[in-house]
Amino acid sequence: QVQMVDSGGGLVQAGGSLRLTCVASGLTFSSRNMAWFRQAPGKERAFVAAITWSDGTTFYADSVKGRFTISRDNAKNTVYLQMNSLKPEDTAVYYCAAQNYRGTSYGATNPYEYNYWGQGTQVTVSS
Repeated sequence: QVQMVDSGGGLVQAGGSLRLTCVASGLTFSSRNMAWFRQAPGKERAFVAAITWSDGTTFYADSVKGRFTISRDNAKNTVYLQMNSLKPEDTAVYYCAAQNYRGTSYGATNPYEYNYWGQGTQVTVSS
């Protein structure tokens, strides 16, 4: 069965950095568009970043451009989210997500475009 395990969250001061990791199993990772979403208390799940399976093109929400970097290692079935210059408003539970096999919704920002989800990892940024 498909399993996606998110990790790397924690408590960090504003201006600090964290690297989130998502390890996937049970699916053809190299042929999946991958993404990170986040959900703050009382808010809807929001798009953060995405990376295509075909050529590794990346997409970012405006709020994280220039601070966050998404990357993937197909040999390790892993997608990363490097988060720098963190702000208190980045506080949320972060989830990785995978699309269907060889999906064509590149950079999709709607969570309904994604079929599989990690369990989430909490990121808390203190001021």
